[in-house]
Amino acid sequence: MSIRDGIRAVGQVLGLSAALALTACSEPPIEDRQFAPTPPNPPPPQTQPPAPKTSPAETVSAFLAGLRPHCGRAFAGRITANEPPQENDPFDGKALIVHVRDCGETELRMPFHVGDDRSRTWVLRRVGENLQLKHDHRHADGSEDVITQYGGTSDGSGSAARLAFPIDAESRALFEREGLVASLNNVWAMEIEPDLTLVYELSRPTGRLFRVEFDLSQPVPHPPPAWGAD
Repeated sequence: MSIRDGIRAVGQVLGLSAALALTACSEPPIEDRQFAPTPPNPPPPQTQPPAPKTSPAETVSAFLAGLRPHCGRAFAGRITANEPPQENDPFDGKALIVHVRDCGETELRMPFHVGDDRSRTWVLRRVGENLQLKHDHRHADGSEDVITQYGGTSDGSGSAARLAFPIDAESRALFEREGLVASLNNVWAMEIEPDLTLVYELSRPTGRLFRVEFDLSQPVPHPPPAWGAD
């Protein structure tokens, strides 16, 4: 390298150093620098307030509202569960008809016909905020059977589609007196799918399950009055 080239290279290095020094001097101290503000956190998503809890009385009203349009009509049913199978089953091979016959403000009466046996009537009755289910059993002359007026009352935990009726003290005493030990823990239930199905159910903790499903979409001719009906 010639002396001239060396001088030129030194000059270039000195020029670059001076430019870097000038750039460094031109930037403000870090504490004086302006930074973009941190964006605020987005607001939490809007949540819907919880739906108000339905009272037992409102639930009962909604359940009965699904039945009332069918007052005066009769419907055919079929057994959908019967476990374990019962010996000498009175329902075996029989036509099953429910008749939503009497619909008052606080009481509905629904005779349940098993073939020619017209002894059974389900009675739904408002009791306070809840609904009571009773079984009215009669003889052909209209007199009450010994095993009658048994059932239970809903406890406020059901829905407009299903209400359960655990056995009440009066019914348990009746069953004890008549030696019906297997029935002491009965729980009855009814389900309604408006204009489609009505279900009657009996269950026990021992595994007993009996269900009859009625087709509300296909009314059938009225059966004769239940025994003892006016």
